[in-house]
Amino acid sequence: MGVAHTTDSHHGAGHRARLRTRLLEAGGDSLLDHELVEYILALAIPRKDTKPLAKQLLAHYGGFSALLTADTENIARQSGMGETSTAALKIVQAAALRLLSEPVREQPILASWQSLLDYLRADMAHLTIERVRTLYLNSKNMLIRDEIASEGSIDQAAIYTREVIRRAMDLGAAAIILVHNHPSGDSAPSRQDIAMTRDIIAAAKNFGIAVHDHIIIGKDGYSSMRSAGLI
Repeated sequence: MGVAHTTDSHHGAGHRARLRTRLLEAGGDSLLDHELVEYILALAIPRKDTKPLAKQLLAHYGGFSALLTADTENIARQSGMGETSTAALKIVQAAALRLLSEPVREQPILASWQSLLDYLRADMAHLTIERVRTLYLNSKNMLIRDEIASEGSIDQAAIYTREVIRRAMDLGAAAIILVHNHPSGDSAPSRQDIAMTRDIIAAAKNFGIAVHDHIIIGKDGYSSMRSAGLI
């Protein structure tokens, strides 16, 4: 008589069990990037060896961070992926961003500056389109609202001075921080970035609103216009 196999057995099941043991006993640092992705996908696709798919996705997007921050519809279109497996990757991204943003939400921004930068880089460094967001702060520099002001093409998104100031007044904000990413990967501010920021600073000053900084995020890191002496 042959040996009966359960419907959920596959040649990767033993490997997955070993990954689980390493994770629980030695922590996440003991797993390589493709092993992390493999295990995440296994939670959504339990009856399949997900190692090849994990390696395929990492190669396609160029790395772990780029994969997690990729567009949801784009991930779902990849061979071997579906709604459940895409959601598994996106819930990991959501959890990571929630963890990183906690100090930013619960402490004065200027006292948790590195936490802010870590959060923004995790969220924006690998975006393929330009996103502009505005952080609105109260008089104690606590975050009131973090809003996406606009999203644009691969190399341009608009920031409208009037809308930024109006929103700050609606929220009763005492200060703002501007943030946007450069999909090119180079975080150095352009002349247009500098001119636009100075326009917003001048307009905000008329209403007693401070502009603490304009941060530009790129794959190479970040640039702070305040630290660079540009504003």
